[in-house]
Amino acid sequence: MSIVDNRKAFHDYFIEERFEAGLVLDGWEVKAVRGGRAQLKEAYVVIRNAELWLLGAHITPLTSTSTHVRADPTRTRKLLMHAGEIRRLIGQVERAGYTLIPINLHFKNGRIKLEIGLAKGKKQHDKRQTEKEREWNREKQRLLRDRPGKT
Repeated sequence: MSIVDNRKAFHDYFIEERFEAGLVLDGWEVKAVRGGRAQLKEAYVVIRNAELWLLGAHITPLTSTSTHVRADPTRTRKLLMHAGEIRRLIGQVERAGYTLIPINLHFKNGRIKLEIGLAKGKKQHDKRQTEKEREWNREKQRLLRDRPGKT
């Protein structure tokens, strides 16, 4: 079940591969995410010391749960993955010019997971081409729907 999607990721990047990672969250963050108060719009993933970190994700604290804690909504959060997967991602990012983009935040077996995409940036003409294809598909659907069919 998806909590929040990063729609901007598909507009700005070609997503080549997808991976699932766990998140290290505080208690107030878990409650806020369950309440739907998370945002991935400006978020990105970096690699530091052979570990993955989520930067720029905004989790707005609930007023009722974070009264005793000084909450930082955009703090850096550690991502949890198997060491072999992390090594493979590091190789791809350093060698081939890929970047890691958070795609969506979702629940899996009662835990909050983050889907990460191994992505390559789109150029401006690629974005225009994607938009043209999307509009053409919409137009095709409209034509098929409005076509006088056999009754």
